[in-house]
Amino acid sequence: MPRIAYIECNAGASGDMILGALIDAGLPLEYLEQELKALGVDGYSLSAVKAHRNHIGATQFSVEITDHAHARHWSDIRAMLENSSLKDSVKARALSAFTRLAKCEAAIHGIPEEKVHFHELSGIDSIVDITGACIGFDWLGADRIFASPVNVGSGTVKCSHGTLPVPAPATAALLKDVPVFSSFEGELTTPTGALLLTEFAASFGPMPLMKVKSIGYGAGSADPHSHANVLRIFIGEAESADIHCEPVLHVQTNIDDMNPQIFPFLMERLLEAGALDAYFQQAVMKKGRPAVIFSFLCKPEDLDRLFGILLAESTTLGARVFRTERLCIGRRMAAVDTEFGKISVKIGTAGGVITNVMPEYEDCATAARKSFTA
Repeated sequence: MPRIAYIECNAGASGDMILGALIDAGLPLEYLEQELKALGVDGYSLSAVKAHRNHIGATQFSVEITDHAHARHWSDIRAMLENSSLKDSVKARALSAFTRLAKCEAAIHGIPEEKVHFHELSGIDSIVDITGACIGFDWLGADRIFASPVNVGSGTVKCSHGTLPVPAPATAALLKDVPVFSSFEGELTTPTGALLLTEFAASFGPMPLMKVKSIGYGAGSADPHSHANVLRIFIGEAESADIHCEPVLHVQTNIDDMNPQIFPFLMERLLEAGALDAYFQQAVMKKGRPAVIFSFLCKPEDLDRLFGILLAESTTLGARVFRTERLCIGRRMAAVDTEFGKISVKIGTAGGVITNVMPEYEDCATAARKSFTA
């Protein structure tokens, strides 16, 4: 069965909370320390101690700085990672995370990426948090990682740029297109936490169907009375190797001023361009006008291209976008010999059991035309 993990962010997320949860779930601190030596830097020490947050036992991870080095720019950190002896998989992940962070900061401040200075995230503690999390998730060996909607908190936070609103600009930018909410006062999700969640989580939403094998709790630095300041990670197995959950977008628009002959062509264009499904329903709009509710499903990365086709091939001026997920069972194609020739069939499987066998319409239609006699 595929190994999966689910990160619960009801109290937000930070680098130390994520590493605390991984250590609580079994990641050996000694292994983490040994692997981090590949960075080739010193002046720090790691600790992982048992703590309680609102009566819940958790592991509090921290990086103690013994040598406060100078602040680093993105080019310095990139050189550090590229010249390190980290495992290739860990190095690639860490570079990917810091590259995304550099692009985010460059956009926020309106400067070239090479001149980005990460401020709070340029210190060795943040570098250790981010690289350490890459080591931890590599150790975890999960085939897929999922996360809950993210609690960002509220209020303000003080940093090198002064007092900023929560979520901080970098956190907000990194969590774009991620379901977030605000509950409790304070900065619950840090830029490091947002960076790591969006680097590793395949999707954000409810816990997927899984058999939980271990649970880890990572403690945040504060211990408020209002809530248990912990991040929780569930590690286990997917219930079925051929059932998977994937994020999709549901795009919908109401149209009451278009020739109905165009709708089949619009649907055909979208499906050819990669839409996962498309359909329309009859409706009555304002002033009693008959209308069509046109919908299609797509992968998030295909939205801009497919929305362009919708605008070009219809009279709509906009659309609603709903972020959701779909559960899919395994599927494969097979050819069946019949008295009418070979017919392709689609076979659906769940939990190793065949749940559906359906002949392909086009093959059946072609066979029917060939065998028809007036």
